[in-house]
Amino acid sequence: EFHDEIFFSKRGTHYMKGGIPGKNMVPGLYDPLGFSKGRSEEAKARGRASEIKNGRLAMIGVAGMYAAATIDGSVPLQPPC
Repeated sequence: EFHDEIFFSKRGTHYMKGGIPGKNMVPGLYDPLGFSKGRSEEAKARGRASEIKNGRLAMIGVAGMYAAATIDGSVPLQPPC
């Protein structure tokens, strides 16, 4: 997300100024083991977008686990520990 803010200002229009919200503007693909060497550009873009979405869901999951561990009653139907 932070890198998108930097690259949007250099490569396109920021979403707050009429650009597309959620568009990934980070160049390249971090692939040290070469798994995406034979993939098409469309497949790489789809993989990059799904990786970002998975990361966002993981952050939500960690926040939920933190809330469940620290705030009593934050998870409905959870037995007391």
